[in-house]
Amino acid sequence: MAWSWRIGRVAGIPILVHWTFLILIAWLMIQQIALGHGIAQALGGVAFALAIFGCVVLHELGHALAARRFGISTLDITLLPIGGLARLQKIPERPVQELVVALAGPLVNLVIVLALLAAGVHFQARATDSFWSKMLFVNTVLAVFNLVPAFPMDGGRVLRALRALRIDYLRATRLAASIGQSVAIGFGLLGLSANEPLLLLVALFVWIGAEAEAAQVEERAVLQGVPVRAAMLTDFHTLSPDDSLGHAADLLLAGTQHDFPVIDVDHFAGVLTRADLLDGLSRGGREARAGQFARTEFDSVEVDEALVAALARLRESGGPCLPVVEAGRLVGLLTLENIGEYLMVRTALAGASRPAPQAAALARLG
Repeated sequence: MAWSWRIGRVAGIPILVHWTFLILIAWLMIQQIALGHGIAQALGGVAFALAIFGCVVLHELGHALAARRFGISTLDITLLPIGGLARLQKIPERPVQELVVALAGPLVNLVIVLALLAAGVHFQARATDSFWSKMLFVNTVLAVFNLVPAFPMDGGRVLRALRALRIDYLRATRLAASIGQSVAIGFGLLGLSANEPLLLLVALFVWIGAEAEAAQVEERAVLQGVPVRAAMLTDFHTLSPDDSLGHAADLLLAGTQHDFPVIDVDHFAGVLTRADLLDGLSRGGREARAGQFARTEFDSVEVDEALVAALARLRESGGPCLPVVEAGRLVGLLTLENIGEYLMVRTALAGASRPAPQAAALARLG
């Protein structure tokens, strides 16, 4: 996730913290001081918040390690002010596997609760200043709250997995997304009536998460069985390593192509992106060579590879495009824009036979 910093690695999984997390820490400090607490108490409050997020990391690790058992790796875990996010390489499509992965997170919190109870920590009749009693309460809330049947929380995935045991995956996703957005409306109304901004934030998070999950599955369903060649860009200019950046700039201005493959004697040598071109022009002028500024670490995809898998690789790469090769020869470029246009054309051809909400979700990719 952009604007995140790595703070460590657990079980081979990078742990990141988003910059907005620092705002939460600052807000907690300000709140403690505004209540008349001293610096020591304020720091104690921050330490407790960090302990909570330690439990959140363990929760996300539960998902990640469960997914690993099914051969699914986790790209990273990011800490946000509203919780944690484990970015799995893909979502398990087998209902039983998704059910196990979804339940693994709340199960970690349940184990923490049982461990604290076994250690003699217990709830008291009123709120207590005991650190361990508070941790017991927080982990209980985390376990229960995450099982609310709303995407992107674990309960939404549990609901989809259970429904997918009886109906197809796409219909199960639509049902879970609809229920999730209904829950989001409930959170929003409750937040407005109780004047609780945090509930409004949760409502927004749940609504966007449910919509994004549904759109992603709709997209995957439409692209199922489609090869890369169907959606790749085939009308494009190439550069040689010795071409000038001035020539590349002229091509950029003359058309709509933003990224230029660099070919060295029929061999794919890299890609000169628009950002790299502009950087090269500012540093070396028009006479600088394309080979000096082209990115050489670009992955490539085969022309007959599944478009669903290629799209996932394109998103993971964070780059603007993926070169498409056939027998080692460059034959096309794969971009998010072109995939989006392919989906819009396919949706238009389907006409009225495709439900309107699905068509709208597919069109958003481009």
